Formats: sequence, C-alpha cells, structure tokens
Amino acid sequence: MAGRTASGDIARTVPIDFVRAAVALAAARGVDTEGLLRSVGVAPDLIGQDRARVTVEQMTRTVRELWRISDDEMFGLGTRPVPRGTLRLICFGVIGCPDLGAALARFAEYHRLAPGLPMMTTMTERARARFTIDVSGLNDPAHLMTSFLLASAHRMMAWGIGRRIPLRQVDFPFPRPVNAADLDLVFAAPLVFGCESATLVFDSSVLSSPITQTEETLIEWDRNAPADLLTRREYGTTLSEQVRRILSRGLTGAWPTGEEIAQCLALSPQTVRRRLGEEHTSITRIREDILRDAAIAALARGEETVEELSGRLGFSEPSAFRRAFRRWTGSPPGSYRAGV
Repeated sequence: MAGRTASGDIARTVPIDFVRAAVALAAARGVDTEGLLRSVGVAPDLIGQDRARVTVEQMTRTVRELWRISDDEMFGLGTRPVPRGTLRLICFGVIGCPDLGAALARFAEYHRLAPGLPMMTTMTERARARFTIDVSGLNDPAHLMTSFLLASAHRMMAWGIGRRIPLRQVDFPFPRPVNAADLDLVFAAPLVFGCESATLVFDSSVLSSPITQTEETLIEWDRNAPADLLTRREYGTTLSEQVRRILSRGLTGAWPTGEEIAQCLALSPQTVRRRLGEEHTSITRIREDILRDAAIAALARGEETVEELSGRLGFSEPSAFRRAFRRWTGSPPGSYRAGV
C-alpha cells in the first residue's frame, strides 16, 4: 500500500506534459480524447492543470495508446512514419555487437532503412563520448519528443550493457523549461539549455563495455515497452536517490531524521545537505516528493478513501492532506481518483 511498483521501487510520477501532447495529437486525428484519457486512467480535467502529474503506469498506457493510434514509433512527429516494430527489428540486428561502441555504430547504419528515425551519431573527444540526436526535422514545439528520445537512448544504452551510464552533461537545443527539475531527476547530470544539438555526454571508456543482453531478454524488454524506458532503473545512484530510498521507509514507519540519514550514508549531516544542494534538492523536498508520488499512485489505484490515505501517509487530519496535495499538484485529491 505504500505506492510501490512491481519492481519494488517507490512509485514515481511525471509531469502531465507528455499526456497533454498525446491528447493534442489524438485530437488532430479525430480521436475521442476524453475516451483516450479514461482508457489510460487520467481524469480529463487534469489536462488543463499545469502542475498535474501522472504515474509511470499511466504514462506507459498513454504511449502504447499513442503508438496504436499513429502506428508510428515517432508518434507522427517525425519527418516520415516509422512503422511499429521497426525499432524492435533494428535492436535484433544490434544485439549481437561485441560492445556499446559497435552497437551505436551499427544502429546509425540502419538510418538508411528507416529514414523517419532521427540521425544519431557518436563522436569521441579525448576522454568524452558525445551521442547526438538530430532533432531538427521533428514537429516538436513543446520539446517533449526531444527529451523522450534522449532519455530513451540513455536508458537503452544502460540496459544494453547491464549497468548505469553516468552522464557528464546533457545538451538541449531549447530554452530552460519550467519542468527542468524533473529533467534533472531523469538524467541526474548537469543540464545545458540553448545548445546547438541534443546530446548525451559520457566517458568514452563506456563505449568498450560489452553488450550483455540476448535475444531472449530483448523479447522480454519489447513485451514491456515502453515501461522499461520510462522507469528510472539506476545500477548505481546519486546521493538524492540514496536519500530517497532511505526516506521512503517513512511510508511504512517513522520518517528517518537528517542525522539518521547521514549515519546510513557514512557522511556528516552538513555534507549531506551540501551535496543535496549541489543536486538542486534537499531532504525536505525529497520527503515531499515521496509523499506526493505515493498519494497520486494510491489515488490512481482507487483502493483507499482520502481519509484512509491521509492517515496512512501520516497527516494529522484529512484537511491537512488536502491542503498539501493542492500545494503539490494545484488540484484536489478527488481529481486523481481512479475512474474520475
């Protein structure tokens, strides 16, 4: 009941922006948008709320529905359609490569067979590798597809070699957005906006990492798509992720204090505060995010009343929970209840 996913991770939420873009695309195709939203479990009224958020499960259902509607891996936003199943076939052709560098080089060669995919290139500069996606041809005014492609590429590369790929920098070819804090969580790296290209920067030594996946694990990944791309699966973590994991114990017991968190990390409380500040967060903010995400996930499941949820999350009374929820999302808890 603590809002955990099937993998055991504490539930996370993401801004509603992508769902909003999906609705706009569906509307342009004459699709019943209210029916679309209800089929993925999102209340239609939330589309107009800038601070609204959805669960990863709702996001996954939205992407699948958008794929079904458009029959296009690029959701109809690319220079030309990329029929469903194209990426799956390309990945079967890449999975046998000896290492990540060879896999990326072979993937780039497939662009001639799937010209609707953006051109992706990898270059090394001293000890750094730069993986760049040419998004110049995308119909992406909200820049959501650009962020989606960068995050997907990062997740897919990490999945291919079976370990986390720490990013040194991520370049975005658009101004800093209002949801930059969420991008910070997605990439856990310095973000640079207003650049000439969409680029992931990481240590070039990673390119020699062997591909550890097989056709069997690729089939399983494809069966779950896009859940594995949307879910944050780190093989090693930032300090904020470690703090989040420790703090999440508060959903089923007492909330750890700052001193207890520092002790678990073998750091001083001052060092924890300083390093979290460098990651643009704090213990208080992480705790609030955990409560927000757990509340949204529980409301989406619809298994508890607001009163029950309020008590489980440790609020003194339902009115205090309602006020906090409005502060987090801009909407009342009832807006997120399943079936609304």
